[in-house]
Amino acid sequence: MKHNFKEIIAWQKAKGIVKDVYILANKLPVEEKYALASQIKRAAVSISSNIAEGSGRNTDADFAYFLDMALGSALELESELLVALELDFITLESCNNVIEKLTEVQKLIIGFQNKLRK
Repeated sequence: MKHNFKEIIAWQKAKGIVKDVYILANKLPVEEKYALASQIKRAAVSISSNIAEGSGRNTDADFAYFLDMALGSALELESELLVALELDFITLESCNNVIEKLTEVQKLIIGFQNKLRK
């Protein structure tokens, strides 16, 4: 294995977002349990999962591909949080708290991708 995912800062921070997102998603209306709440949780978990999965790939190009998937999940989660905010399911403060952390993870992923692709 080329990279230890547990040492990757983007993975550490993405993993931290999962707890925040689960707490937030569990506050959504009951009727959203299998819809938006489920989607939000899946997207959050997918970020760190793709970083971890990619770290075990044989080439930097393969790893960068999984970082693309992680970045896509981060953007998906951001979009879903904005939808939840628009629907008044979450507060602006709680939304911004997670989005600030997501923005940092997105920047870390992009920076890591650039390093891998050189």
